[in-house]
Amino acid sequence: MARIGIFGGSFNPPHLGHMLAVREFMEELTLDRVLIIPAAIPPHKQLSANSPDAAARLEMTRLAAQDIENAEVLDIELKRQGASYTADTVAQLHEQYPTDELFLLMGTDMFFSFEKWYHPERITALCTLAVAHRNADNAQLLHQCVERLREKFGAKVCVIENDYLPHSSTSVRAMLAFGCAESYISPRVMEYIRNHKLYYVVDDLKNMPFGRLSEVSLSLHAAKRVNHVKGCSQTAMTLAEFYGEDVEAAGRAGILHDITKALNAEEQLLLCREYGMILNQFETDNPKLLHAKTGSEVARRIFGENELVYRAICWHTTGKEEMTVLEKIIYLADYMEPNRDFSGVEELRRLVYENLDEAMLLGLRMSVEQLTSRGMQIDPNSLAALRSLEAKL
Repeated sequence: MARIGIFGGSFNPPHLGHMLAVREFMEELTLDRVLIIPAAIPPHKQLSANSPDAAARLEMTRLAAQDIENAEVLDIELKRQGASYTADTVAQLHEQYPTDELFLLMGTDMFFSFEKWYHPERITALCTLAVAHRNADNAQLLHQCVERLREKFGAKVCVIENDYLPHSSTSVRAMLAFGCAESYISPRVMEYIRNHKLYYVVDDLKNMPFGRLSEVSLSLHAAKRVNHVKGCSQTAMTLAEFYGEDVEAAGRAGILHDITKALNAEEQLLLCREYGMILNQFETDNPKLLHAKTGSEVARRIFGENELVYRAICWHTTGKEEMTVLEKIIYLADYMEPNRDFSGVEELRRLVYENLDEAMLLGLRMSVEQLTSRGMQIDPNSLAALRSLEAKL
């Protein structure tokens, strides 16, 4: 009886993190084979606007897995019509390998949502759930989920520690567009991407009309942030019109302000190195807060935005002394756009149309109070901005 792993996903694109995970699953579970199965139509998420079709993702996955012994890339989900449900795939593989032991391989993000999948009881009846976790994952939450699935579905669950590369497909797509993805993608896959002009790697993205800029930039965001970014852009344009500022510049800064937000700390620092950006000590110590600085550089370097847009994005998180009106508008639009919901936001929305500086002062005070309550460091620029406004008002 063989031990067979099933590793599915959209593979949009397949990156080195995926392949390292396959190798580690094989070793930790002593698998005889791993079947890598790209989804034709992922049921759990909508593919980004710049995604290649299923056939291209299948071919890239084959190129990515070419050197992994005992790994095979299958097209079975591309041959089925409709959404690519794991329950149907597992059932098909069980028929094909009736005497073998099947393991469905996944990370904690997918495991935590497993109860919401299409017919999870069919999956657990036919295979073992193999979950890879990192030390950073919530151990208690993981244990509770394991016990709940065992009680609810009689699930067999195998939890292994796995230190695969913490890349998301969203961040890899962004790094491809930013020209910094060579360390995330195998050379064969990168060549395919360039030859087929995928993920904007050969596109000139500079000085696009606002509609096209919105389409491209939103495709590089994590799906959960899209509404926030759109809300910030629209709010910024409304405020710019109210205060007699450049409405298009405000909209462009708003739509790009979080363009690097999907990148983790390691990726932020890589982007800084690739672009030759010099960091101060606070930025080096707090790389998760770098998205404003890297985002402004991407806006200028990749999208060809002007100095007004560059500076508005650069200071939208921390603020600084002597901010321009547009810089204040982007800072406040990010803070109070319609999707924001926190204590004090309604007062901020009222105040912003009465006195921009008083609204800035309120926003900075709330931000500093929140960071202080969480024991987090405060950027010196925020403190300087706060002192400056307090002295002025």
